[in-house]
Amino acid sequence: MKPVIFILIVLFFVITPVSGQPLSDATGIINRLDVQTSGYAFEIKLTSNFDLTDYTFDKDEKQITLYFDSALENNLAEIIIPKDLLSGNFMFYLNDQEFLPRVESNKQISFITLNFTGSGTNVVKIIGSEYLVGLDSITSSDILPLDSEFLFNNYFIWLVFGSILIVIITCIVIIIRKIKK
Repeated sequence: MKPVIFILIVLFFVITPVSGQPLSDATGIINRLDVQTSGYAFEIKLTSNFDLTDYTFDKDEKQITLYFDSALENNLAEIIIPKDLLSGNFMFYLNDQEFLPRVESNKQISFITLNFTGSGTNVVKIIGSEYLVGLDSITSSDILPLDSEFLFNNYFIWLVFGSILIVIITCIVIIIRKIKK
């Protein structure tokens, strides 16, 4: 029985690399870009075969700017932008030259496919014609104070608070059991 198990383990290490596929130019790196503007938080999802180094969002220009480095000649990216954030007629610029990627939309998102050549440092600008469609800007009086928002979003504080509460309840139970004896 032991030789069979040994052979299976050896075959696992021999066969596994053979069945693996090599990384290609189409391998996707997923980046989630958090954009906070006018009191709202949005997530832009970028899946690409290049490394995103930075991004900016300019609400006045209705523009997302992506900065990236690529070691590959053929670059591919898919971007999902919530329509609540940016929508309408898009204009695209790759290294300050107009660029026409494929754009598909539904009621909630715009799905943009960028396919271009050129390794090294590149900049893509995505400019929408509409911003915060169907949403009103939230004023500072509409949102929670910073301390309350920090408290509600900070899970570590809740974890510590819950741990202390469990210890206190356990001590009370132990004391009650000792008193009843």
